[in-house]
Amino acid sequence: MPASLPTVLVVDDELRSQEALRRTLDEDFEVFTASSAAEALEILAREWIQIVLTDQRMPGTSGVALLREVRERWPDAVRIIVSGYTDSEDIIAGINEAGIFQYLLKPWQPEQLLLTLRNAAQLQRLQAENERLGLDLKVAAPVLRQRVAGKREAVRGRQRGGALLRAPDSPMNAICALVDKVAGYDIPVLLTGESGTGKELLARALHYGSPREGGAFVVENCGALPDTLLESELFGARRGAYTGATEDREGLFRQASGGSILLDEIGETSPAFQVKLLRVLQEGEVRPVGAPRPVAVDVRVIAATNRDLEAEVRAGRFREDLYYRLAAITVRVPPLRERPMDIPLIAQHYLQENVAALGLAFEPLDGEILERLCAYRWPGNVRELRNEVLRMIALADGPRLSAAHLSPRVLHAAGEAEEEASLSWLGGMEGDLRGRLEALEAKIVHACLIRHRWNKTRTAAELGLSRVGLRAKLARWGLEPAGGGDDDTEEAASDHAGEVA
Repeated sequence: MPASLPTVLVVDDELRSQEALRRTLDEDFEVFTASSAAEALEILAREWIQIVLTDQRMPGTSGVALLREVRERWPDAVRIIVSGYTDSEDIIAGINEAGIFQYLLKPWQPEQLLLTLRNAAQLQRLQAENERLGLDLKVAAPVLRQRVAGKREAVRGRQRGGALLRAPDSPMNAICALVDKVAGYDIPVLLTGESGTGKELLARALHYGSPREGGAFVVENCGALPDTLLESELFGARRGAYTGATEDREGLFRQASGGSILLDEIGETSPAFQVKLLRVLQEGEVRPVGAPRPVAVDVRVIAATNRDLEAEVRAGRFREDLYYRLAAITVRVPPLRERPMDIPLIAQHYLQENVAALGLAFEPLDGEILERLCAYRWPGNVRELRNEVLRMIALADGPRLSAAHLSPRVLHAAGEAEEEASLSWLGGMEGDLRGRLEALEAKIVHACLIRHRWNKTRTAAELGLSRVGLRAKLARWGLEPAGGGDDDTEEAASDHAGEVA
């Protein structure tokens, strides 16, 4: 008999009933038999029995009494009783006391009996699995709690201002220091700057660096919704307050109570909504749409905008009193073009981030790529930089990323910057036209010499000069390689020897 079959103990004082039950169950179960309660208890003491199937009326101890003791000593065993008496008070009373799984009437049907015992075996397996999982969870719970706490602290650490990517000489250092300084004070902060400069990251740094870090941090883009929807989204709404309001809506201010809320693109709100928001900031309470009375909230408000709110106030498009409520501290976040020293760090970070997410291996960004990235002005700021890194990853043919896979606008930016610098240099020169042309000619010759590693033969050939004429110009301009001599490389010396011969 395979050991993997579920075990059943048949208890009946009639041998013919025992044998009939054995034949019915033998294919699906490993069957043990006993003729009395005492014999059944001996078998239970030495064998692992999953199901106990007993007759009710037996000499000495009844089936219910046996199952009551089985429940006390072997509670995992599933208990089934068979009887030919439908009105037995002992059985009715014992269903709860003995924890009887099923009560079968004689004469039993083989199909019904098999179905009942298969269900009992499944129940026993589920009980055993639940118990095992419960023990595993008890053992693992302290470790899991420690891991969750560690991950939560790591996330909060990344959200604080000190974790923002920036170079040692970045203007972001002063901004992060300011954010760290004001984070602990429960005052409103206004973050200004172009889209994609990292205003939301600084807002998270303000929240997670404050005593409110244990509360919720919620974000709402005020420019993405019309006034009616924005009001219900922020302040909440009662069921039936407007068409489609089929249930009460809590609102983000109440969700953030005890924490912080970032009102992004606050400059896009209408004057009518600004009045309602001003009341929330003044009174510390919100009135859900359709509600008869306001609800108190305790929220730190952080606002962000890519507009010049002072100019908006002067133009009458933004309320002056609301502006001063929001701008107790104003932090301007510089665009990426004003901090090119941060570009290599941010680009390498996005590369490593995607390497980890995609399970791919890429070499670090090379000098040519970084030079191109730093020369571009990034009107889309960090978001645009991230997309460029993703573009190079998607188009890469191997582990080495190529500058050729950058967008055309980024590729051409370096040449435009060089041209602009050259024009600026020419415009700043002094002297007459002949002197300026002489200086420009010297610059061109010098660049060509460097490109040919000071090989005068090749430089002269490229520029359409004789070697004698080139040497005369170099002598006049004082352009000679370190160490002097006619040519500074073996190849140049060879060329010179060939020319003399």
